[in-house]
Amino acid sequence: MRMMMPHCASSSSASITQTSTLTTTTATDTKPKPWLLVGLGNPGKIYQGTRHNVGFEMLDAIAEAEGISMSTVSFKALFGKGRIGNVPVMLAKPQTFMNASGESVGSIVSYYKIPLKQVVVIFDDLDLPFATLRLLPKGGHGGHNGMRSIIDHFKGSRDFPRLRIGIGRPPGKMATADFVLRRFDRKEREELDFTFQNGVEALRILLLEGFEKSATFVNTKKSMEQLG
Repeated sequence: MRMMMPHCASSSSASITQTSTLTTTTATDTKPKPWLLVGLGNPGKIYQGTRHNVGFEMLDAIAEAEGISMSTVSFKALFGKGRIGNVPVMLAKPQTFMNASGESVGSIVSYYKIPLKQVVVIFDDLDLPFATLRLLPKGGHGGHNGMRSIIDHFKGSRDFPRLRIGIGRPPGKMATADFVLRRFDRKEREELDFTFQNGVEALRILLLEGFEKSATFVNTKKSMEQLG
């Protein structure tokens, strides 16, 4: 009487399925997490090109350089998705007006469950010399109402990176509120556009190579005059 050999196909299939599942899980675990880049400003033509809106302008420069469309209105913001290198990114320009920026940013972070360490807020800073960039890993609002609103909506957490763009101090006795809504002259505009180029590169380095390399780039970058 001939003995029947046990059929091994099911065991082999289970092994293949297990390997396939493991491979899929590993691929999912190593998938890059998205970053959120936020530019602060005020909506409307009356505010376009003003000092308080340099955060908007920097984000526009990033979107243009990386080919990311920001035509969608979502989470009370002009919103876009794309990639910088192999890293998925979201770009947002809150349309809530500056003082309520946190309503928009907080909603995006909550919905997509973005870690705060991967939320970069870009905004104007009176305490930095004009067209100067500073990248910091965390910090307070520094009197900036947009940042104050965001920190409030992050339940008081200040542990998120920010890129500050210097707009200088008001001349003479000009009120700060008037100065931040002032536009740039031609020379200032040229220098600012150069700064935006540096800012775009700094953010690329941040996402692709890490904070330390990006901060070094920002803090050692020469001005237009030094480059001569």
